[in-house]
Amino acid sequence: MRLLHLTCALALGLSASAMATSPAPASVPGSEAIVSKTLPNGLKIIVWPDHDIPNASYYTFYKVGSRNEYPGITGLAHYFEHMMFNGTTKRAPGEFDKQMEAAGGSNNASTSNDLTIYTDWFPSSALETIFDLEGDRMGHLAFDPKVVESERGVVYSERRSSVDNDNFGTLMEQMQATAFIAHPYQFPTVGWPSDIEGWKLEDLKRFFKTYYAPNNAVLVITGDVQPAQVFQLADKYLAPLQKQPAPTPVTTVEPEQLGERRLVVERADAQSPLLAYAFHSGIGAGSKDYPALQLLATILSTGQSSRLHQRLVERDQVAIDTGAFAEAGFDPGLLWVYAALPPGGDLAKAEAVLDDELAKIATTGVQAAELEKARNLMLSGFWRGMATINGKASALGNAEIFSGDYRKAFDRPAAFEAVTAADVQALAAKILRKQNRTTGLLKPVTVEAASQEGVR
Repeated sequence: MRLLHLTCALALGLSASAMATSPAPASVPGSEAIVSKTLPNGLKIIVWPDHDIPNASYYTFYKVGSRNEYPGITGLAHYFEHMMFNGTTKRAPGEFDKQMEAAGGSNNASTSNDLTIYTDWFPSSALETIFDLEGDRMGHLAFDPKVVESERGVVYSERRSSVDNDNFGTLMEQMQATAFIAHPYQFPTVGWPSDIEGWKLEDLKRFFKTYYAPNNAVLVITGDVQPAQVFQLADKYLAPLQKQPAPTPVTTVEPEQLGERRLVVERADAQSPLLAYAFHSGIGAGSKDYPALQLLATILSTGQSSRLHQRLVERDQVAIDTGAFAEAGFDPGLLWVYAALPPGGDLAKAEAVLDDELAKIATTGVQAAELEKARNLMLSGFWRGMATINGKASALGNAEIFSGDYRKAFDRPAAFEAVTAADVQALAAKILRKQNRTTGLLKPVTVEAASQEGVR
């Protein structure tokens, strides 16, 4: 492996303190040292060269999600995921995609409670084109009223398909809003309908200026690139962008839940019942306990040998599908556990069986083989990700955002290895309590009953 030494920094006219280098793990073939630099406007750039293939990834992590919204503007973070592809002061709507595709590239974006992430994949020969495109939309997004209204309709349509017309989406949204009573994690990422309808142009401009500032972003570039070239292009296209005042921090702490919360959703268009639990985990993505939480969710739900599948689907046959996953970001999130029942399934029976199985993992713990399987799944997923430039960029960016240092991405294997069966059992006993959960039931109802009771 070749290492980027101080000579590159001197060639760029940088002081030694302006750049930081760290070696790539020896077990990641084809990778050079990882290099980072922070521009005067606050944008941190992380570069991990990997010359296995002549391609590169360009990830922009904006530290904004539904967590940064409030009643009246919910859904704006997700809205900008769409707007960022719809023209700048020098490019018409659609030109971003046209120019990227002409250069052989492709792109995508995603919004969560905590982040909005824009991803580009392209031949390394197109690196300057990508910098030009990304720098333009970071600094000069257009707010054409016609485009604004058009994208408002697109977002509303997405809400209808992913929430309003989706049984599990509807149930999750209602449970999220019930599980959190103070913290903005209660807001749906896609936004509440009346807010989508009511965003004003000044709301959009203020949101963009605040959260799409270079000092509120982290850029990660991986693949067939040279750090010297990356930093030269960053100085040309990104350094001129203006730094903005830091966004108002989110300081609300969700109060401890003191008893079970239950809700029932009745749907005339549903064929099968759904049962879901949302437990407060008390764990954020940067917590030392996060690996144990991920292993707990894996033991519960991953594969046909998992606890939930074996008990609810195979043995007691009260469900046709089960699952569990942990949400964690800047602040503690939820551990979700769910079961999809067959048409006519007995929700009360399924709930009793699920309660019994969750109690077992909290009282008697997990077997060594279960923990080893879960650990192997997490480790294999980690190393598969590190085998691709896309996975490298994602890992470095998430570690930088949530743990404050991209180098901590490489601590994950050791963190998983350090988790013991006793750790998992203690965490299960702490989290999987009825008093700590929101229970959601989705019940199919007849069209006649729905029309009489006003149910959709």
